This record gives sequence, C-alpha cells and structure tokens, in this order.
Amino acid sequence: MRMSKHIPQTVQSQHVLDTISHSVAQTIRLGQRLGELLQSGDLLLLLGDFGTGKTHFIKGIVQGLGSTELVNSPSFVLINEYRAGPHHRAMPIYHADLYRIEDPDEIAGIGLEEAWAGDGVCLIEWAEQAGGRLPNEHLAIYLQHLAETKRTLRLVPHGARYETLVAEFKKTAFA
Repeated sequence: MRMSKHIPQTVQSQHVLDTISHSVAQTIRLGQRLGELLQSGDLLLLLGDFGTGKTHFIKGIVQGLGSTELVNSPSFVLINEYRAGPHHRAMPIYHADLYRIEDPDEIAGIGLEEAWAGDGVCLIEWAEQAGGRLPNEHLAIYLQHLAETKRTLRLVPHGARYETLVAEFKKTAFA
C-alpha cells in the first residue's frame, strides 16, 4: 500500500506559496496560469493522494502552454507527450505518472531522464516513487484534500529558477 504524500508543514520559506482551490475549474485555471510561465527545461513534481487534482492541474498547465491536446493520466503507459502551442515554440511537454513504479531503479528504462533533461517541460505525478533519482532543482507541488471540492496546493521551489517561477506565478495568478 502506498504511503500518503501530505503537504510538508515544516517547509518555511518566503518562496513557498500556499493556496486553496475551491473547484476543479479553479485547479485547472491555476495550472493554466503556471503553464503560461514555464520554459524549456522546467521540471514540476506533483505529489498528493488519489483525487487531489494532480491530473486536473496538469491539464491546466498543458492548456497554459498553448496545447489543445487531450490530457489523460499516463498510468499505464508511464509517459505521455504533448506539444505546446506556437507561443511556446511547440516544445514537447512530457507528462509522467510513476504510480505503478515499485522500485526507483525502474525509472532508468522508461525514458524519464531524457524527458527532464530534454528541450521541453517535464511534469511528473507520483514523483515520490522515484526515490532520490530526480534532479535537485525542480518545483514540487503538493496537493491535499481540504473538503469535498476544496484542495490545498503548496508550491515549493528547489533552486533559483523555481523561486523566480513561484514569484512570477504569485504576481500573475493573484494580482
């Protein structure tokens, strides 16, 4: 049985952003705002229990990157690839779901390293399944149930690029 990945309460930083989504539509809109700001090489890790909105948030990110492709959780294929719109130079968007990974060594053979080191954006659901095999610099996004339709989102940047990204997101999403 998988352990729940709750929002870390001990992270204290001026760069951490906590927010509440009141609906699926708002979760998607928040993802869109973040997606508009992403650049080639960005790595986002989404962590949270089933039903917390990870895939909805990713749908918004993909829309914010200008893609019109249908986003589905890649639970069985492990990685889906979409294309960003022309404003984002049609860069690849890699959407990975590591739920079915039981041993972090398994990620070596699925192309994930190429995805996060490539020329696109890499979005990873159930990132905790990779153990310590992911790059140190990334944006961790923790989602947690607050009520039936409400979710808590905590954006925790790891590295200067992601601190800047969270600061930009604060300005555009909440101004």
